[in-house]
Amino acid sequence: MEFPSPSPAPDPPAAVPAWLAERLAAAGGSVPFATYMAWALHDPEHGAYGSGRLQVGPGGDFATSPSLGPDFAALLAPQIAQWLGELAADGPLALIEAGPGEGSLARDLAEQLAAGWPELAARTELVLVEPNAGMAARQRQCLADCPLPCRWSSFEALAAAPLRGVVLAHEVLDALAVERITWDGALWRRQRVALHQGALRLEPGEPLEPQASPQLEALGLLGPGPQRPVGWSTELHPELEPWLAACGAALACGPLLVIDYALEAWRYYAPSRADGTLMAYRGQRASGDPLREPGHWDLTAHLCIESLQAAAHASGWEPIGQCRQGEALLSLGLAQRLHGLQQVQAAGAAAAGPAVLQELSLGTLLARREALLRLVDPAALGDFRWLAFRRGPASALADPALPLFLREPPLA
Repeated sequence: MEFPSPSPAPDPPAAVPAWLAERLAAAGGSVPFATYMAWALHDPEHGAYGSGRLQVGPGGDFATSPSLGPDFAALLAPQIAQWLGELAADGPLALIEAGPGEGSLARDLAEQLAAGWPELAARTELVLVEPNAGMAARQRQCLADCPLPCRWSSFEALAAAPLRGVVLAHEVLDALAVERITWDGALWRRQRVALHQGALRLEPGEPLEPQASPQLEALGLLGPGPQRPVGWSTELHPELEPWLAACGAALACGPLLVIDYALEAWRYYAPSRADGTLMAYRGQRASGDPLREPGHWDLTAHLCIESLQAAAHASGWEPIGQCRQGEALLSLGLAQRLHGLQQVQAAGAAAAGPAVLQELSLGTLLARREALLRLVDPAALGDFRWLAFRRGPASALADPALPLFLREPPLA
């Protein structure tokens, strides 16, 4: 997502919703932050995603790359087609999208495959893995006229008959519940969400177990180095490995492409980043308060690249490569697409006159040009990371080539 503008000033504490107050009371007054985050996002009745309350897009709560228009899918489609074509000369294939949002990326990719690679499309089905019923209902509307066979499932159900295909995880892993930890000057403690005098607050809880020490040391949070002040807080990502294991069990062979905000451990856990990366989003506004109106705001935390890679390795995934989104899209032909828009604009000016040119440029061409530039803006969406992994026996792949998104950009 793009970072919306921060709220100008913190709002006064809102009343704790009754459903959350009841759960906290039943749990003894507090729960680990990860439990609270899972409730606030994925509870089927009260969660921001579970209820279908959040809206994705420029006019919704936050914008993503696919929500800016079909050009993102048009650029990504050749990479998907390359991977599908490497999997087998015949037999069924699957394009699996986890956490498909509004369904626009899945729809646009299906249309691109059907138009550009009809033989592949003829044996490819679209599989949506969406745990939130509220979001799945909107996806069904968006994909009502999908040119590929389309179904909704879960990793657990797919594991009964694993598929050959490509898994796409675009801005989904950042919505997995994170564990918040805080430094008390001597120990790392889990942060908890507590109900205190009718309001929510974050407070330190039990110390992390000794077996967490190797992970903390690998991330630079233990051992020699700069000391962090009391109250310094950050996130760990315990749900990555279970998610990747479940995803892997659903796939007989093929690649996984993760597209998300991600930082190297030395940046993620830098002493200067004193409150981690956790943010809340709603109505194109950003807030640093994760306790604000639970169930009405998106909560998201960046991925740590080393944590993702370690979880992937433990789950049987082989790394393919990674780069920033700006680099990936340039390798996939973004500069040529921009040039093509300029050529259309020039041709319209020559053939149709100023009135039609104005309609073309203002109505379509300039909007698409702006969207393309936003996709590679290094201060926003261009800093996304594309991280690719593969699983399955080497014999299942027909001499896999270097992915298109990791090649040198073509000449403009």
